[in-house]
Amino acid sequence: MPTLLDNLESPVAEGWNRPTPTAPAERLRTTMAACRVQFTWWGVQRALTAEQKAQAAQAFDAEGPFLSAGKKLLDTKHTAFRAVTAIRTKIVDTWKGLSLPFPEPGVRLIKQEDLASFDRMMTDYRAELDDAVANLDRHFDELKRAASLRLGSLFNPGDYPETLRGLFGVAWDYPAIDPPDYLVQLSPELYQREQERVRARFEEAVRLAEQAFLEDFARLVGHLTERITGANDDGTPKVFRDSAVENLDSFFDRFRSLNIRSNQQLDDLVTQAQRAVRNVGAQDLRDSENLRSQVATQLSRVQASLDAMLVDRPRRRILRGPAPASGDAS
Repeated sequence: MPTLLDNLESPVAEGWNRPTPTAPAERLRTTMAACRVQFTWWGVQRALTAEQKAQAAQAFDAEGPFLSAGKKLLDTKHTAFRAVTAIRTKIVDTWKGLSLPFPEPGVRLIKQEDLASFDRMMTDYRAELDDAVANLDRHFDELKRAASLRLGSLFNPGDYPETLRGLFGVAWDYPAIDPPDYLVQLSPELYQREQERVRARFEEAVRLAEQAFLEDFARLVGHLTERITGANDDGTPKVFRDSAVENLDSFFDRFRSLNIRSNQQLDDLVTQAQRAVRNVGAQDLRDSENLRSQVATQLSRVQASLDAMLVDRPRRRILRGPAPASGDAS
């Protein structure tokens, strides 16, 4: 698959005198690809009609036009429905876990070397989603009968399709970011402006990635520090879940994989935190007060530096783009 810099390296692009992007932005452009994930999702919420709102408003001695009211068509806590939404959550978490933010709605940056494996995972997820929707469809009549009992006079058979198959789905693609070469011939000035726009977007992507890492890291360090140093009202140590340590370890893995080396101070703080919890498990912290104190002291130093960085970080520059399409997973 061609890289996002192919246009810049092509013969027609030679000779353009453009500002040199920073090294992190250049690394993003040469190693990452744009990736977009979108969902088709049947909505279970419906607004009440004007007549129904007027009837509901009477109970509150209110006027119908000033009342906002809706109804839920299905029980979203049903195991079959929750299985469908759980797959959507898993897809979004996987996509975001493998990618970095990009200042275009619905688009993120994924490593080019991960595209093949990502595509295979998404294909498997789509099959998993289709199976879950098929199972939900088998329960559809049951869910409609339950909705009829719960909604009473608000139940309207016309709100429901004949089948749920095809009404839930996921699609993904890899949109082009660089301007096409033919613009050089059609309008050199426009081509130059588009190159500058793309360059600025990658510079902004660096800032967004750094901001996301910083905020996630500060949240995870702060949570673990609070759990191992905090005490209950009776003076006993607070109980914390294994996930408090596991989530921080997962962050280290993701940071190592996606780090664009744009902030040396952040890199150093991640290294310090890794040293503090290296080979330390949740049970080790529960069993040893001395170990908790040692880890807490080191993480508190990291947290103090992170808090200062969060206060001092520059305000994000907004690059406006087109409105997001319906169903975007951004």
